[in-house]
Amino acid sequence: MNRSESSGRRLTIPAGRGLGVRLAKGARFRVINTPGTQVVDTWAFPDGAPAAWLSLEHCREVLQRIVFEPGDVLIDNRYRPVLKIVADTSPGGHDTLIAACSGPMYERAGLGADHANCSDNLAEALAAHGRTMPFTPAPWNLFMLAPVADGRSIEFLRPTAQPGDYVELAALADCLMVFSACPDDVYPTNGGDGTPRDAHVVVLGAGG
Repeated sequence: MNRSESSGRRLTIPAGRGLGVRLAKGARFRVINTPGTQVVDTWAFPDGAPAAWLSLEHCREVLQRIVFEPGDVLIDNRYRPVLKIVADTSPGGHDTLIAACSGPMYERAGLGADHANCSDNLAEALAAHGRTMPFTPAPWNLFMLAPVADGRSIEFLRPTAQPGDYVELAALADCLMVFSACPDDVYPTNGGDGTPRDAHVVVLGAGG
């Protein structure tokens, strides 16, 4: 099996932009909230299955929770294992409910449809790796807090991660990971000031 393309390297997810990284089964990697305030929209697409993706709704069904924790195995829309959460140094609570920001979202907020957004970042990262999706799957919003407050309403909160906090994951299938350092300046999810900042991914290699 081929090694992940970036084993041992520290990669930058540029502020407000996206990054695609191919990983081999068995690779471990860390998504690092370098400033402590940055939400990172995260997707996984298994190789050899063009109509498969990390599916949060399937994960929520199987895990019977709306937030995921170390030890959890995350699955695709065909119930196949894709990722395992190895460790989390942040306070946790990574959102699984909110859609990726998009041009129409920013247009609705009065900021213009040409605003940088995670949906476009995903499409660009996929295209760079020769892949496409006819829609934007729901992202796993690492470091974003949007808890269900009373069983009925969603509350958008400032992130509570500290600089350098990370989530460590293991790839359970050969896959393309896509990350977006969210540019959201509508909700208080990027430190409250709406300024996107660089985040990082470190690929540790097989077995970490």
